[in-house]
Amino acid sequence: QVQLVESGGGLVQAGGSLRLSCAASGRTFSSYAMGWFRQAPGKEREFVAAVSGSGGRTYSADSVKGRFTISRDNAKNTVYLQMNSLKPEDTAVYYCAAREAPNYYTFYVRGPYDFWGQGTQVTVSS
Repeated sequence: QVQLVESGGGLVQAGGSLRLSCAASGRTFSSYAMGWFRQAPGKEREFVAAVSGSGGRTYSADSVKGRFTISRDNAKNTVYLQMNSLKPEDTAVYYCAAREAPNYYTFYVRGPYDFWGQGTQVTVSS
């Protein structure tokens, strides 16, 4: 079992930045590929970014490419989402997710992911 706890959400003006963190329990964090997803009111959950177990491979959705960066610190059992140049359409609840991977180089775009955090609200005002 992996428990995930997100933090770092909040209210920010358009053009601003936030860094989300997701702390994971367990001693084998590097065995898990990690992802960030978001869900806006009335919309389906959508993929944002993913990172392999080693942290060496990442992938981002086109809607956030060039603005958001996913990274991880395996020594701290934490994955991050640095969000820059935020737009009102980035407003959503952001979730981190984990899936055990066969190696340190695999990441998953659509999942399925096995473990999910409770989410953190990000609101971008215009």
